[in-house]
Amino acid sequence: MSTLQVAGRKSLVLLSGRAYPELAAEIAAQVGVTVTETTARDFANGETFVKPNDSVRGTDAFVIQSYTTPINQWVMESLILVDALKRASAKRITVVAPFYPYARQDKKHRGREPITARLMADLFKTAGADRLMAVDLHTAQIQGFFDGPVDHLFAMPLLSDYVERRYGDEDLVIVSPDTGRVRMAEQWADALGGREIAFVHKTRDIDAANEVVANRVVGEVSGRYCLLIDDMIDTGTSITKAADLLFANGATDVIIAATHGIFSPPATDRLKNSKVSEVIVTNTLPIRAEQEFDKLTVLSIAPLLAKAIKEVFEDGSVTSLFAGRS
Repeated sequence: MSTLQVAGRKSLVLLSGRAYPELAAEIAAQVGVTVTETTARDFANGETFVKPNDSVRGTDAFVIQSYTTPINQWVMESLILVDALKRASAKRITVVAPFYPYARQDKKHRGREPITARLMADLFKTAGADRLMAVDLHTAQIQGFFDGPVDHLFAMPLLSDYVERRYGDEDLVIVSPDTGRVRMAEQWADALGGREIAFVHKTRDIDAANEVVANRVVGEVSGRYCLLIDDMIDTGTSITKAADLLFANGATDVIIAATHGIFSPPATDRLKNSKVSEVIVTNTLPIRAEQEFDKLTVLSIAPLLAKAIKEVFEDGSVTSLFAGRS
């Protein structure tokens, strides 16, 4: 079945970009549809062409794209597909971005800097998107960048359920890698039954990407298991330096949990060679064969996205999926 219908009144179609078709197929299976086929190709000069192969007139269309490397190509492909759907008379178009592109460029640190996360929202809107859906935005303010509904989903219940099953009997302290994630650590602590929290005080060089210095730990970690949490792991510099500092302060073990496993080189080597015992991420982004390592656990985000898509399609409550998080 390529479409899902409600009382014969409207139909759902799910389309995928080429960045991560495996996730789209997994979501489609959970929703109960098949991914609508598209024709997509690149011209010799790098231009992209993409169009749906079947009629989408009057449909509720969901465009799934995971913004992995090369991110600019996949952003452009999504915009073109949304434009094609709009011109083909789709009734409503929702961009499903498990990992929102350019989310770290969400504010100006100094003069003459762009706010590219806002630009992405404007581009989606201009292309014809009526709604956005994303998992664990880097900052909540990005929701306000898009002129329309934004469904901000959270992976913490999925990750925390796994951590509770595996490490629930340990003396576990939740550690934020910086002061900006302390609120997230508090939410994790509540989800895991009222655990204590700690955080790493660090400084970042705003003139150099992915460069941080972990200075000191605030909180008691000696002799305890530390769950180091973050929204994403890119090169692994920040998270592995924080883990080293926790071990230097007497931590018995360190486990890392993050939503988005970007794993830009040399992240895999850094994590594989670190003293941490496990790295837990979701599959909002594809984990390629060269990015895999023995300590890595990948949990599927597809059931959450499928539930959210169904709720949107049936005019239900996406808020019901937030597990009480605000």
